[in-house]
Amino acid sequence: MIRIGIIGEIGSGKSFVAKQFPFPVFNADIEVSKLYKENRKCFKMLKKALPGYIISFPVKKEEVSKAILSNKKNLKIINKIIHPEINSKMLNFIKKNKKKKCVVLDIPLLIENKINKKNDILIYVDAKQNEINKRLKKRSGFNLKMFNKFKKLQLSREIKKTKSNYIIKNNFNNNFIKRCVKNILGKILSNA
Repeated sequence: MIRIGIIGEIGSGKSFVAKQFPFPVFNADIEVSKLYKENRKCFKMLKKALPGYIISFPVKKEEVSKAILSNKKNLKIINKIIHPEINSKMLNFIKKNKKKKCVVLDIPLLIENKINKKNDILIYVDAKQNEINKRLKKRSGFNLKMFNKFKKLQLSREIKKTKSNYIIKNNFNNNFIKRCVKNILGKILSNA
């Protein structure tokens, strides 16, 4: 099975690119949202670790944001609780799709959290910072302070680009992106 990891800056269009592949996609952001909504075990652990911030089930994003913004140590606490759960879901996803030719991993901190394997195909989604900023401002609940905290967790663009097998220059033109994905997929499958 070929594992394709989609990496890039927050707001660069990684999820859109991931969806263009005709293979199952594991989207970590969606899985984290589900955890907050559905997983009582995570809620209890978060509530115990962050009393005064995490108050009721389902966990609200605003509560998580407040905890992170008030103390940078809280982000590490949250990650320690959430990441093992997400990792477990990812492993189940891979196991469930083991007969597929490829799977796509849309995981924001794929390299930073050392989730990628040596032979994964990494595709970096590159976009101009002013385009990213425009897109982020349109997102509901966008918080610049939160964005900056998460950005600090990420490796630089340059490092990610050098670790990538392919780079897609995202100009936010859907047809262009689809052609890029088709082109890259052709190369990936011919080298498999």
